[in-house]
Amino acid sequence: MSFLSNLFGGKSKTKVSTPGESIQRLRDVEEMLTKKVEFLEKKRDEELMIIKKNGTKNKRVSLQALKRKKRIDKQLEQIDGTLTTIEYQREALENANTNTEVLKIMGSAAKALKQAHDNMDIDKVEDLMDEVREQQQIADEISNVISNPIGFQNDVDEDDLMKELEDLEQEEIDKQLLETGETEPLPEVPSAEPVKKSKCPTYVDSFTKMIFNFTETPGSKQKDDDELEE
Repeated sequence: MSFLSNLFGGKSKTKVSTPGESIQRLRDVEEMLTKKVEFLEKKRDEELMIIKKNGTKNKRVSLQALKRKKRIDKQLEQIDGTLTTIEYQREALENANTNTEVLKIMGSAAKALKQAHDNMDIDKVEDLMDEVREQQQIADEISNVISNPIGFQNDVDEDDLMKELEDLEQEEIDKQLLETGETEPLPEVPSAEPVKKSKCPTYVDSFTKMIFNFTETPGSKQKDDDELEE
């Protein structure tokens, strides 16, 4: 019965390939056709060399080679169209396969998210957050109480403390100034005024010069004149 069904065009069970398998088969066909194109291009170059070699000298050989070249060109044109169609179909399958995988992942993620939310109750979440805020408020109040100073420190006036601090600083500065004055005494100020040197001759100078001229003898003066002439 199955033989008759197959013979007269009955439906036969065929295994449907997955997108990944179809993509791989299309790639295999592309590779095969690409190799065939390389082979035909090589044959066409050989026929072209025969045509150029014989030319019009051997018309029969040249015409046969030219016919073979024409058939090769037609095959190359057909294969080029087939490769374009296969490439387009392969790209479409790759895009569809990518979209399918993305949808599967998104569906799995949505199910996982739904399962995670099934174990949560919005009312319980709100109650939990209220409890967290309440405990945080209690912790802040405890921290404020602990950090608040106790004892006599609250009764001390801050202005009085600042004044006492300034007095202590001034006392330390005065002490340093006194110590500096004892180790390095200042020079004494002169009491008498300095004597100014006069440019005019005094009475003593005139008297001394007069005595010197009086004691000088004529002989000594003549001797000095002779020495000057020599």
